[in-house]
Amino acid sequence: MNKHLTVALDAMGGDEAPAIVVHGAEIARERFPEARFLFFGRESEIKPLLDASPALAQVSTLIHTDDVVSSEDKPARALRRGRKSSMALAIEAVKAGDADVAVSAGNTGALMALAKFILRTLPSIDRPALASLLPTYKGECVMLDLGANVECDASNLVEFSVMGAAFARTVLGLQRPKLSLLNIGVEELKGNEEVKEAAEILRNSDLPLEFAGFIEGDMIGAGSADVVVTDGFTGNVALKTAEGTARLIGSLVRDAFQSSTRAKLGYLMARRGLDGLRSHLDPNNHNGAVMLGLNGLVVKSHGGASISGFATAIGVAIDMARHNLIHLITQDLGGVFMGQSVEDEAPLSNPDKEASSR
Repeated sequence: MNKHLTVALDAMGGDEAPAIVVHGAEIARERFPEARFLFFGRESEIKPLLDASPALAQVSTLIHTDDVVSSEDKPARALRRGRKSSMALAIEAVKAGDADVAVSAGNTGALMALAKFILRTLPSIDRPALASLLPTYKGECVMLDLGANVECDASNLVEFSVMGAAFARTVLGLQRPKLSLLNIGVEELKGNEEVKEAAEILRNSDLPLEFAGFIEGDMIGAGSADVVVTDGFTGNVALKTAEGTARLIGSLVRDAFQSSTRAKLGYLMARRGLDGLRSHLDPNNHNGAVMLGLNGLVVKSHGGASISGFATAIGVAIDMARHNLIHLITQDLGGVFMGQSVEDEAPLSNPDKEASSR
């Protein structure tokens, strides 16, 4: 790829900002030489970090602002008082066409509220959704919604399916991703009316995906589907459960290999395999939640991501931009009936209630 892609970075978002943002961009620049960066934040904190990395500084522009959205700020406050914040200005750069995508590790609820207010939703998309990559036995899968929409109807679930499949095509490189709806059983009669209605629509639609029906929670980790679709309440619970289970397994394995001298010797023999397991389950290697359905690209990095984790989120952002994810979603919408556009409606009736933290 020869065309330069510009990434707008909220340099003040995240637990260890701005250092984690700058160093993450440094790694991303090595992986993606075509990338250019716009850093939004406090010059006094960012400039010394850029000065220490001349190669990164050469492809970067620093835009100063003193305003920062804190981790405690509610979405409504961010909308009222955060319009000049580093987070908002990064999103504004996407709207203005100065950047191809924005990345932030800041407050999830505030980022969702600002992104929807500034960028608006795509035509025929009722609600944007939060999607991310999850590790599975076979590699990775896309899952959405992860908390943006607590209650969803059948039309919302179909919209999420269109967007999730397009995301899988761009980031996972799958021509026809296998998609399933998360349910309490795989039988067609199981589940609530919204899930069953969405399944019927997907079965009869002409979309670039393979609809595989329903999937239960214990099948996600097995890699039974490339895309798993559900409402934001269920998705967030499933995500947190999976993350907690991964931490539990890690703790149990660590304790087991520290229980005796013989166990420690066993660890030395199994170290290579265990390191591979740790890498596969490490959330930093799957970092980068995406706000799908907006008229612009925004990626949410985990607030506590490592340097390599933030670089992974930038990589996800670049993949979406260079494969023109928004065009794919818009194109795929023609294959299934969608609701009326809400592009010109108020962004959030109650931002503090609708935007949940990841």
